[in-house]
Order: sequence, then C-alpha cells, then structure tokens
Amino acid sequence: MKTPSESAVSLHPQLEALKKAGMELLYPPVPRITVGTAACGLASGAGEVLSAIQTAVKKHNLNAAVTAVGCVGFCQEEPLVDVLLPGRPHVFYRHMDPKKAAALISELSEGHLPTDNALCQFPANGHSPLVDLGIPSHSEIPFFAHQVRTVLKNCGFINPDSLEEYVAVGGYTALWKVLTSMTPEQVISEVKQSGLRGRGGAGFPTGRKWESCRKAHSPDGIRYVICNADEGDPGAYMDRGLLESNPFSVIEGMTIGAYAVGASQGYIYIRHEYPEARKHVENAVAKARSAGLLGSNILGTGFSFDIEISQGGGAFVCGESTALVASIEGRRGEPRDKQHLRTVQSGLFGRPTVLNNVETWANVPLIIANGPDWFASLGTQTSKGTKVFSLVGQVQNTGLVEVPMGMSLRQIIFNIGGGIPNGRSFKAVQTGGPSGGCIPEHLLDLPVDFEALSSAGSMMGSGGMIVMDENTCMVDVARYFTAFLMEESCGKCLPCREGVKRMNQILTDISEGRAKESDLALLEELACVIQDASLCGLGKTAPNPVLSTIRHFRHEYTAHILDRKCPAGVCRALVTYSISPDLCKGCGACVSACPVGAITGERKSPHSISQELCIKCGSCLDVCPTKAVVRV
Repeated sequence: MKTPSESAVSLHPQLEALKKAGMELLYPPVPRITVGTAACGLASGAGEVLSAIQTAVKKHNLNAAVTAVGCVGFCQEEPLVDVLLPGRPHVFYRHMDPKKAAALISELSEGHLPTDNALCQFPANGHSPLVDLGIPSHSEIPFFAHQVRTVLKNCGFINPDSLEEYVAVGGYTALWKVLTSMTPEQVISEVKQSGLRGRGGAGFPTGRKWESCRKAHSPDGIRYVICNADEGDPGAYMDRGLLESNPFSVIEGMTIGAYAVGASQGYIYIRHEYPEARKHVENAVAKARSAGLLGSNILGTGFSFDIEISQGGGAFVCGESTALVASIEGRRGEPRDKQHLRTVQSGLFGRPTVLNNVETWANVPLIIANGPDWFASLGTQTSKGTKVFSLVGQVQNTGLVEVPMGMSLRQIIFNIGGGIPNGRSFKAVQTGGPSGGCIPEHLLDLPVDFEALSSAGSMMGSGGMIVMDENTCMVDVARYFTAFLMEESCGKCLPCREGVKRMNQILTDISEGRAKESDLALLEELACVIQDASLCGLGKTAPNPVLSTIRHFRHEYTAHILDRKCPAGVCRALVTYSISPDLCKGCGACVSACPVGAITGERKSPHSISQELCIKCGSCLDVCPTKAVVRV
C-alpha cells in the first residue's frame, strides 16, 4: 500500500502526527474489518453487509475495528469484505450478504479465519509475506495479476474519509516536497518530463498546458485550476471510483497544480448523478482545510489555495471544457470557439485556467513523489504511465482496471476480463464512450494508447471500455449512441444539432427495414461533414460510432439494407420467430414465457406463433429446451 518509492523529504510535524495516527488506524492491534461501500458495493448490498458486521461484532463482543472503504476495482465480486488480522495479510471475501457476514464474524470471534467465500489475499503494508491459508494470492487472480495499480493502489484499502490513513500511505509527501524544495517552474518541468497526458479524452500534454497557463497574461494575477468530474459516458465510472475511494489524492494533485501555475482558487465540478462521490469530496475538502492543507498559508509555507465544489446539472456537453466553465459561472453549459482563445488563456471568469480530469490530477502526487523517470518508464514512447479503464459489457470480469499504456486490447479483455461469458464469441469493443469507435476482432492486438486507438477510428476518451459479443448488432449500437448524443447536444451549432439527428433517422430507417442502398453513402457523407463543421468535441466526435461500425462491419449494414435481415437478430422489425414442428415437443415453456399470448398449441403437440401478435421479444427462443424456436 506504499507508493512505489519512499520520499527522503522530512515531513512537517503535523504530517508526521497524521501519519502516525493513520498507521494505527490501518494496522491496529485488533482485527480490522472493512467493507467496500463505493456505489458498486452499495448497489450490491454492501450497506446491509456493513450493518450486519457491526451487529455481529457487538453480539460476539469481538474487539475489532470496523470501517467502510472504497472500491478495490473488482466490482463484479461485490459486496467485498476485507479482514486484516495483526501481522497477517489482507483476506478479501466476495459476494457477501448479511448472513455470510454474520457467520464470518462468528468464526473470527472463535479465533478462526474462514476460507469460505474467500477471493484472495493481499500483502499488508505492501510487503508482508502471504500466509499458506489455502486462499490464493492476488497474483494468482488474473483480474489483479495483469494490472499495474498506481493511481488505484490504495483504493479499497484506505478509508476515503480518513485524512490520517491517506497520509499514512504516503499522501501529502509530494505537496510538502513541492512547497519546501521546488519552484513552480521545477514542478512544471517534472510534469513535462514525465510525459503525463490528460486522461479526460484529448490526451493533451499536461505539463505544456500548465506552462501555458502560468505564462498567460492575467491583468490581476488571478488564475484557476479545475477538476473535471463530469463523467457522463455510458458505462464509464473511473472518476467516480477514484473520488469514492481516494479523494485526497485528487485534492493533493490540484494543490500541487495550483502552486505550479500560480492559482489560489480551484473548483471540482462533479456530475449531479454522483451523490456518493460528492459526499466524499466534500468531506475530504473540509478535513484538508481543517488540517491546514487547504486555505491560507498552507503548512506555514506562505502558499494559499482553496477548493470549491460545483455540481453539474446532468448535461453531457458540460464535460467539454468551455461548457463546463460556463456552467460554473452560472451560465448555460454551451461550448465556445477555442480556435483563437483557449481556456489556459481565458477560462473561468476570463482568467487563465487549467482544467484536468480526476485521473490526471491523481497522477500528479505520484509523479512528484517518485520522480518523472519512474512515470515515464511505464507505457509507450508517446503515451506514458498507466490508464484506468472501466471494463464492462459482455465480459466475465467487470470492474475498474489499471494497466500500463500499450497493453493490447486482447490482454485487457481476455487476460484481465476473462473473455466472453456463456461460450459466445467476441465481436467488438467500444472505447472512448459514445464519441468513441467500435474495434473489431482482427484489431484485438492493437496497443491501447492515444495514437493507436485513433488510427483504428476510435479514441482513448476518459477510459470507458464496453465489450460486445456475437449477439450485438452494430447498426443498433451506432443508432443507440447517436440517439444519446442527439439528446445531449446543446444545440448551439447546426451541424451537431441537425446533423446528429439526421444520422439517427437514417440509422433508424436501416434498423427498421426502410433504408435504400444510397442511404449508406449519404450516412457516410453526412458523418464527415459533422466531423469537420461542428463547434466542439461532442459534435466532432459524434460520427465515430457510425464511421467505425461502417468501416469494420459494413456487411451488417448491407444485410439490413439489401436483405432486410439483422444478422444478430436484434432489430425487431427485421426478425421473425417461428417454431419448427419437427423439433417442438409441446412442453409449453414458450407459452409460459410469451408476454403477449402469441403462442398457442396443445400439450405435447407442436405449437405455433401468431405473427400478428408477436412482439419479437425473443423470450420463446431463450426458454425453448429443444431449440425448436427459430429466428430468421
């Protein structure tokens, strides 16, 4: 749980006191039992598990420290409970419920460490030896074994509301080093040397952005730093996971950035749909301020900086920098032209502003504490460090994963993700959210970095990764994402407002069997115009799902248009269900499953489907034991 290398900087006495208190919380002389209560855990019942553990500890009079932590990343295994006995490794228990939790505490009270429901064990304090418990090491669990966790290293281990625990694992060492031994120019130089690029989508070099902001003219010397936590991509939750698990790392990174660019005020812009993240961030800001790590004269160094939290209203377009700035200022979240005046020159309230996303800020303390060469040693020539992805969709192991830049899609999906469930085959993976593209099987060995994904017609984006199997219709995927972007367009520029709407209309015609062959050429031409003419990144990247699916899955489009067939059987207007009389045994399973009573037939006699009543939901296909139901 330590950072990769220890800093030789002597800490401020206040930080030393916080560190000592934090070590006592992390490694008490009694059992430490933690429950992952990030949004993924709470959705799976972690709140009830935590309550059951607290009740059982009282019942058995067990002297133990019970606390809530964030997400360790393996969201599919939630609720997760971690047990740390003095001098022993962490043991994680998966798929817990109140009954299992009560049984766990009962065994612990009798001096036993059970193996039932145990997922794996992690070394305590980063280096303590594992114990032969019949429980696998984390290095034997493919989901963890192939990751390189730096930003996520302490997530799921420390209490996100405890400043003491954050300091105990190396927190604020970097800030103290910066404030006592580095000039702002030296900080910027180290960030530039590290090769850190923005993790929010565009991948712009972070150090260059900071340098431009520091050099930009401000008539009154005021500059701002902003954390963009308006994570709106469907299936993406990297920023949420970090803020719910380790918010102090983001606050420390922002404070270092503020010192580097000469800012005294910062803002964290959190999307409306992240109440748990906001709660933890508000707590972290308050505790940092109370401890003298935010506000006036931080740690007596003469540097002053504070943070205000701003909540978004649920508009996807506010993830774009100028729209986000407008929203903080109290105006409508609309982008403006940045061709001649960028945010680093004139951003919030017309002042030079640095805006980075959650993951970018969380990397900054690690770079300062461990040195830019350490960070630059990870990743590829042009894409340094690690990247956090939310791995979701049709994949065995879903969750937050952190890998070095340059790892292939195949390694992420099949080594970490465990491949496609239910024996189905891989079809595509979408990276970059609704503005990204769909990458087919023959490009699975593509390295994941900014340039490689762009060359394949996709993008890194903020880190969403949605895996699709053979039962996915790529036309339907493109239609879904254009519908999302159509609704989320701010409407300011015509190419995006009308163009995305027209793309969605054409895709709907294709999926419902009304399209002509010429419509495909029109769709491609329209997509290229939208890319070139739209004002902001939302419009410019909106055609990516359309163009990438046409590029890699053109045969599916032609099947819809020419043959009036949906190869995946997803587009209902192009699908017909029937029952083969030779295979049907008359068991009645399909009759029970049909929600509209479209299937009739005598018991033990072949059944039939009324095409007038059938809504083409596929329930009959799913339940038929003899595969008599046919989809054409």
